[in-house]
Amino acid sequence: MTVADLFNLFLLISAIHGFAFSIILFCSKNGREKSMVYLNLLILVISLNNIQSWALERGLLQNKFELVYMQFSWHFLAMPFLYMFLIHYLNLAKKSFNILKIVIPVFLLLVIAQISFVVYYSDSASEERLEYIYKRYSSLEELFSMLTSVGIFIYSMYILYKKEKLFPKILSYDNLKWLYTFFILSTIGYLLWIIALTVTIRSNFDNFLVSYYPLRIFTTVLIYWLGYQGLRQIRLLKEREKIRASLLIDLNGNFNIDTINLSSEKNCSDHHLEKQKEQFIQIDTFIKSQKKFLLNKYTLQDLSKDIELSSSTLSSIINNIAKKSFTDYLNEMRVNLAKKLLLDPDYGEYTITSIGLESGFNSKSTFYTVFKKYTGHTPVEFKNSTKT
Repeated sequence: MTVADLFNLFLLISAIHGFAFSIILFCSKNGREKSMVYLNLLILVISLNNIQSWALERGLLQNKFELVYMQFSWHFLAMPFLYMFLIHYLNLAKKSFNILKIVIPVFLLLVIAQISFVVYYSDSASEERLEYIYKRYSSLEELFSMLTSVGIFIYSMYILYKKEKLFPKILSYDNLKWLYTFFILSTIGYLLWIIALTVTIRSNFDNFLVSYYPLRIFTTVLIYWLGYQGLRQIRLLKEREKIRASLLIDLNGNFNIDTINLSSEKNCSDHHLEKQKEQFIQIDTFIKSQKKFLLNKYTLQDLSKDIELSSSTLSSIINNIAKKSFTDYLNEMRVNLAKKLLLDPDYGEYTITSIGLESGFNSKSTFYTVFKKYTGHTPVEFKNSTKT
């Protein structure tokens, strides 16, 4: 099997996978969310682009009413759909321009231009001449598509990197690292696209398809990875919203806290110990009533600002009275809440990750490590053990 055969097989399998994923996504519980609809459309156009390339490579459109020259620029729609997914996922749709109002008409004009080209040249040029002219024309069309895509890509990056203050709500549920990773990797995709198009032009449109192999494989894998990540993240987001609402928690810092003024004076050792016990009770009541242990980045310095005691004094109180470090003190409360959520039938279908994150842990791996430290079991083992 040649490299070309392997590439064509990849195109076919990826296209079938994309169509299947689109159907499954659309029929899923969260698949009709506005953001997921656009992500689904992104996957769909990449699948259409791949199946079109596969059909052309296999010669399935040869001598079928000149369909061999009908290579629609599905990739032109990819970045606009990603942009629409982004602004809806970040809840910025009402503040952002609907770029599809421009992109869709332009895409339809490109389709009309393709058809007009074939109608005009098919009867007036030889087959070789027609093929040469069409390759030049399609390269110009691709250059236009690439420049448009790069422009939208740069603006989307600007939204993601420079306007975090516009979407604080989503940041309380999702740190968006997966989206940052996608945009970084997409930069590689654009470099591959530039290289492929440059090779095409420099080779005078002769035997240039090999230059597109890395681009097609890379972008297809990347887009499908984004689809799976998006589906996973939207599920986590919905689950975390429901957990947080049910616990009546506001993690955005709007607590309206009355400052607790505690004395840090030192007297004799016995009196000092009793004073620390009183202070610890107040600290413990404050943290639990305000649910500070659910803030995954809550530190001794934060607690110090809240109750106006130095970090060293707080550390001494917690170590002497609770007999554990501040981190262990918070993690114990987090684990206890997680255990309750894992045993609650209302959350029986929720992911372990969403429960761990809403219990105050900053990642799934940290949740698993700390949970096993305190219970001797992983969250999954603990949940399953209660069913037997």
